[in-house]
Amino acid sequence: MPQKVLVIKLGSAVITNVNGNINQAVIKKIVADICNLNKSYKVVLVSSGAVSSGKKFIADYKGTLLQRKVAAAIGNPILIQLYRKCFQKLGFTVAQALCERSHFSNRKQFLQLRDTFHTFWEHHIIPVVNENDVISDLELKFSDNDELATLLAIAFDAETLVLCTSVGGFLDSDKKIIPEIKEIDKEILSLVKKGEKSEFGLGGMLSKLTFTRLATNLGINVIMCGLQSATPISDALDKKSGSCFYAQQSTLKNRQKWLASGSITLGNIKLDKGAAKAVAGRKSLLTVGITNIDGKFAAGEVVQLMNENDVIIGVAKSKLNNVELKKLLKEKNIVAAHANDIVLV
Repeated sequence: MPQKVLVIKLGSAVITNVNGNINQAVIKKIVADICNLNKSYKVVLVSSGAVSSGKKFIADYKGTLLQRKVAAAIGNPILIQLYRKCFQKLGFTVAQALCERSHFSNRKQFLQLRDTFHTFWEHHIIPVVNENDVISDLELKFSDNDELATLLAIAFDAETLVLCTSVGGFLDSDKKIIPEIKEIDKEILSLVKKGEKSEFGLGGMLSKLTFTRLATNLGINVIMCGLQSATPISDALDKKSGSCFYAQQSTLKNRQKWLASGSITLGNIKLDKGAAKAVAGRKSLLTVGITNIDGKFAAGEVVQLMNENDVIIGVAKSKLNNVELKKLLKEKNIVAAHANDIVLV
């Protein structure tokens, strides 16, 4: 039976101590668990912690974008050396993979990325992934590593995405972990506090839930769990801990999944009720049905489609750039995105 892909994301909050330093005991525990899981899965480890590891070397650190770039450049070698040392003791080799948004939004680069990872797995090498902070532009950065991990899970058609969280799972109104969530509906969304984020990370539960919804809609199981037990990832996969969000049925082809995986934050196109209904009916998007355009994007780039309530309903490869679209909003019979280039999420 071929191995399924498992993507594991570790945030800064779960692998650092109160001073922001990497907790080596936690890393050793996770590494041992991953080595055991590697028998059954093709593992991708997405790990934060580079900025936390490097910022102490910068005097008067205030967390500006440039300071974060420098801190990441210092911290990435520290972090990967720690992983290399721990995995090597157990007989495994790791490779560092620093990703950029273009690796997902550009089809050619995406295919190269996919081929590289398959070569890692063929040689029993475990990729440790982070964003390439040093050269990432503010407008083209991943919002956080929850997004990066989700895009990797979609890109490699993963069976499961594991998001490790300091609270141990997804909590109800009484702060108790909900073990199973079959659908992310209004009731589940209402449990998340807007603006909530961890002390050391960029994201928070709202970020995790946003990308969990994208992943599950594209056929991927998502588990949120803590790292308290001796084998935390294995326990979560066995449903002994954490919260499991079940995958929804997806019939998307690989190219459509690529469209979805490369979509986030390049631009937003808002649709009126009629256009949203037409798109839902697998028809092309016409410029006359667009009410608003945000962001800068070129013809051929992927953008998000929003309904009147600002809810993401899909993604599309735009036939026109943002300037051209704005000029043609009231023109009839002009296609903004062809039906074959639209993916509903």
